[in-house]
Amino acid sequence: MDYLAIVVALVVAIAIHLLSRAKKRRPANLPPGSLGLPVIGQSLGLLRAMRGADGGNRWVQDRIDRYGPVSKLSLFGTPTVLLAGPAANKFLFFSSALSTRQPRSVQRILGENSILDLHGADHRRVRGALLEFLRPDMLKMYVGGIDAEVRRHVEENWAGRGTVTVLPLMKRLTFDIISALLFGLERGAVRDALAGDFAHMMEGMWAIPVNLPFTAFSRSLKASGRARRVLAGITQEKKASRCQPEHGNKAPRSSDLITCLLGLTDGHGERLLSDEEIVDNAMVALIAGHDTSSILMTFMVRHLANDDATLAAMVQGKWTVNQSFQPAMAMNS
Repeated sequence: MDYLAIVVALVVAIAIHLLSRAKKRRPANLPPGSLGLPVIGQSLGLLRAMRGADGGNRWVQDRIDRYGPVSKLSLFGTPTVLLAGPAANKFLFFSSALSTRQPRSVQRILGENSILDLHGADHRRVRGALLEFLRPDMLKMYVGGIDAEVRRHVEENWAGRGTVTVLPLMKRLTFDIISALLFGLERGAVRDALAGDFAHMMEGMWAIPVNLPFTAFSRSLKASGRARRVLAGITQEKKASRCQPEHGNKAPRSSDLITCLLGLTDGHGERLLSDEEIVDNAMVALIAGHDTSSILMTFMVRHLANDDATLAAMVQGKWTVNQSFQPAMAMNS
């Protein structure tokens, strides 16, 4: 009887809670759609779709077909609006009336001072600092280093092999290039450890944000902490050894991203970015350039492997195709 009374009390409490929520004033003009189950929302469906062959495109298109180009949903415990189409993209990226924010789970991995979560003057300040690193005259300086990384990568991982799995190799090549350009990190144990931590971080970006032992999100948070300590250490070393720029807020001509950001100052001679902002935005730059570049290079190799005419046109008069490295033999991704 005591158990029955407890069950009845719980049912009554839940009913009262649901009724009180129903009576609360709802925001007007919400787009169509459903927030789904509390906390979970549509997260599981999206994660399952992203592991499919089309990377989640069909899942997104199904929502557009059902609700239109603007719909509400819940992802990783956060109410979310899905916007689709050129007009929506223009509104999102150029409207001053809209502020974007990453899910709390992503903030915990990348940091709270990244350009992804800044607005107004802070966003313009950080964006300007990052663009300083990407000036055309600066980009020209990186070609030699990139070429050296690619040649070494091909010699160690492709030459003499009949078959290779392309995508993992492209991901490691991309990571090596980015870590050299962004952090000035040479090959060795530190770079290898950072590569492992980066892989765990990426797993947690699209995982259920449950911080329990043995979950992908927990591993991602721990990996993020280790990576952050590495970048903070690199920042301190470069701060101690760097040379002051000669002209205003121009960075030294031979610098990686961290050195460049450390050397930027405002009109009063104050540093534009704090150490925490440099670390957080270096993390974002590492992640932002990784998958996009590695996937694009994988498809490039795939195209060359299946199109002899394009391959011949590319190498004619410029490259000598080594018989031990034939793209047509190398594709097995």
